[in-house]
Amino acid sequence: MSELVTKSVAQEQPGQKIETRTAAQRVAGFTVVVTAVAVLAVLVATAVYAQDKYSLKSPSGIAFSDFKGYEDWAVVSSARTDEVLKVIVGNPTMITAYKAGVPGSGQPFPEGSMIVKLQWKPKKSTEAPFAVDVPDVFKQAFVMEKDSKRFPKTGGWGYAVFNYDAASDKFTADEKSLADCGHSCHVAVKAKDYIFHPYQKR
Repeated sequence: MSELVTKSVAQEQPGQKIETRTAAQRVAGFTVVVTAVAVLAVLVATAVYAQDKYSLKSPSGIAFSDFKGYEDWAVVSSARTDEVLKVIVGNPTMITAYKAGVPGSGQPFPEGSMIVKLQWKPKKSTEAPFAVDVPDVFKQAFVMEKDSKRFPKTGGWGYAVFNYDAASDKFTADEKSLADCGHSCHVAVKAKDYIFHPYQKR
């Protein structure tokens, strides 16, 4: 009788080990799935944020996505007012035209030219051994896009403003950008194809 009990127990033990292994594998598999879902959620959230900026459109219909990559465009010039530090950058089409002598040559900028004025609130440097203002909080991207078919009434240029809020780390299309010194200000330099800043020597 004791031999039969021993045999029965011995026969059951391998089955129990298999069940235990299967349960461990299930827990491990569940952990992998949970981790994968968490990573996917982070990637999706990152993608949504990245899309947020470039999904914006101005009241005039200018898409911020038209200027994608502006962060790395070449510098055209810089400017300063009492309230704002400005760096003006141009897309490759614009820079090529500048280097060919536009607008001094009397030629207009080609279709597809784009320029962005990046604006920061200034602050006094606390590190430089001399008095100098440096960029503090980023405030605004003022954009111009050459498309004569879309903007025939404003010399072929479209204008828009995208404001940045540091607290929320988000951009918004400026609802008043149509009146934000767009074409009305640039008429003063109509002879230069409505562009104030020359490509500065460097």
